[in-house]
Amino acid sequence: MSKLRLLFVKEAQASYISHLDLMRTFQRIFPRADLHLKHSQGYHPHPLISIVLPLPVAQSSECELLDCEVLEQTNGEGIAEKLNAGLPLGLRVRECYEVTRPARELAFLRAKVELEYDAGVPTGCVDALRGLFSRESIVIEKRTKRKELAEVDIRPMISQVLLCEGDGCVHADVLVQAQNPGLNPALLVRAIETHLPQYAPDFSRVRREELFDEDMKTFR
Repeated sequence: MSKLRLLFVKEAQASYISHLDLMRTFQRIFPRADLHLKHSQGYHPHPLISIVLPLPVAQSSECELLDCEVLEQTNGEGIAEKLNAGLPLGLRVRECYEVTRPARELAFLRAKVELEYDAGVPTGCVDALRGLFSRESIVIEKRTKRKELAEVDIRPMISQVLLCEGDGCVHADVLVQAQNPGLNPALLVRAIETHLPQYAPDFSRVRREELFDEDMKTFR
C-alpha cells in the first residue's frame, strides 16, 4: 500500500464543481491509472481520499492537494499523466508523489484577488483599501458552522495584502492563514463591502497561487 498526494489545478468551468462532485470525479478515474483506493473498515466502508484544503466553489487554484491511500506499491511516478487522460476540462494533475509531510504543517496560502469596477477604479480606492487592511482590527459578519451569523475579526489571519491598480480593476496579492483558523480570501471583499462600501467592487475573482508552512517554505 502507498500514501499518495496529488498536486492539481482547478480552474475555468471546473471551478464550479462542488467539493463532493470533485471527490467523486477523482474516485472514478483512479482505475484508469491502475490504482485501487484503500477503503476504511466497518459497516460503511469509504475510500481513504481527502482534499487537504477544500476550495470554495467559483474560486480557482494552482495548488490544490489531494491525499489518498492505494492498495498498490508506488512512488507516484507516471500517475499524473494517466489521471489527466480522464479528467474534465479545468482539472489537471501537476504532480503525484508519496506523502512525506502531514497536512497539519500547512500554515499559509497566497492568493490573487481581482476587484473589478464597471465604471473604472474609483479615485482614491487603492489608498483607502491599503488603509483598511492596515487597521489593527477588521470585524465582519460571517456564518459559523452552525449557519449562524457571528462577528469575526479577520485581521489576525491576514499576513500581507499588496495592492496595485490595473485596467478597470485592483489586483491584490494576499497571504492569509490556511487553517486553525483559516481565512477564505474572498472575505477580504466582504470587509470592503462592510467598512468601505463606496469602494466595493462590482465583481471579484480569487485564485490560489501557493501553499506554505510556518517557515514560509512551499508546502508539498
